[in-house]
Amino acid sequence: MFSLDLANTEKITDDKTLLMNQAFKIFIVSNDVRYSNLLEHQLSLNPDYRIKKMLSTQACLSSLSEEPAVVVIDYALPDKKAVPLLQTIKNHNSAIQVIFISEQEDVQLAVDLLKMGASDYIVKNSTTKEKLWNSIINIRKKPTQKSEANLTQDLSKSLIGESDAIKRIYTLIEKAAKTNITVSITGETGTGKELVAKAIHNFSVRRQKPYVVVNVAAIPKQLLESELFGHEKGTFTGALARRIGKFEEAHQGTLFLDEIAELDIDLQAKLLRVLQEKEITRLGGSGTIPVDVRIVVATHKNLMEEVKKGTFREDLYYRLLGLPIALAPLRERGKDVILLAKHFINSFCADNQYQRKTLSPDAQQLLLSYPFPGNIRELRAVVELAIVMSDSDTIQKSDITLNASDSIENLLVQELTLKDYTKRIIQHFLNKNKGNILATAKKLDIGKSTIYKMVQDQELQINY
Repeated sequence: MFSLDLANTEKITDDKTLLMNQAFKIFIVSNDVRYSNLLEHQLSLNPDYRIKKMLSTQACLSSLSEEPAVVVIDYALPDKKAVPLLQTIKNHNSAIQVIFISEQEDVQLAVDLLKMGASDYIVKNSTTKEKLWNSIINIRKKPTQKSEANLTQDLSKSLIGESDAIKRIYTLIEKAAKTNITVSITGETGTGKELVAKAIHNFSVRRQKPYVVVNVAAIPKQLLESELFGHEKGTFTGALARRIGKFEEAHQGTLFLDEIAELDIDLQAKLLRVLQEKEITRLGGSGTIPVDVRIVVATHKNLMEEVKKGTFREDLYYRLLGLPIALAPLRERGKDVILLAKHFINSFCADNQYQRKTLSPDAQQLLLSYPFPGNIRELRAVVELAIVMSDSDTIQKSDITLNASDSIENLLVQELTLKDYTKRIIQHFLNKNKGNILATAKKLDIGKSTIYKMVQDQELQINY
């Protein structure tokens, strides 16, 4: 009689899951269910292909984080959403290849789509399945490395800016993308650390492999070990089946460990061992499992200071340091603030069917003068609110709400002259007192003639 080896069966199941994570991912976006099934059947003849069908552009957009290798789009999507979908995919990751299938045998349309970044344009007929099959084969034959010029151009789409600070980041990402060196990203909250990590993966030779993110601070420490290394069935209450961890999920790809400074000191020792031995052991398991993972870590803290305080292991610090990338806060990036603001305006207006808006000179000056303690994340929130508050196609200074502008800490960040600090303080109380010069002079214990003169010299404004 034959006996059923449950442990081996579970291992086979896990191996299949691992293979699925490593497979060549293809999205099919079409509201024609019958035709989608036909294409899926054809492509599934290759066991390396992992096919995912979607009925709408929204479903595709919400799944882009899975980083498909190819997206096949039915040009007949409702509301003419096929072209905007192409643009969004290319803005997300220019390495994703897009193939259009259309009932229209339109040469000009095909040329236009190819110029916009599509890989192929296939007309629906009796040979469509074979042409799609061959098109994907040709895509897989293309070299995965980009030239430095193309890489910089693609980076500028995801990391917007022209300042020296952002150009230095481009250079470091290019260097990181050429190797498997560990990368440590530091910077204040909201400076775009995850964007940089994603860019490193997208432009590396591992781009077609999994990109897995773990926010160390967001997972309770008692669950984090299982999340990272997986567990065997029955290891603890609730462990009803074997589960692979994030290291196994990221095999041959990239594992991004965000907020690494929050890692529990006991887990730090286990992480160090994994990095040294390149193998993991699931919780409750006895055997080791080799893993090939590129590590990128990020933190808003100073890790060396954490080492000195005894909360972070020195040996792990040097193991993770690798290629350090320090992101400048937004307040040090000059006119990048305006470039980013315009990008957020265009994106928000497009996503919400708003008429495109522009920033008035006064509004731009206000944004440039503000330190943005929340960095890019705060700028985006401020801009999106301003769009909603604006009643015209131009965003005015009065449409912009800067919630933290009254904070002394934020004011001091700007390192102004004493005269400029004085103007800021008086203007604050003028605004608070609704333009009442006498009340402001009394509150600050200064002469009202001082304020009158500054108003006359246009150093202060009466906004009420």
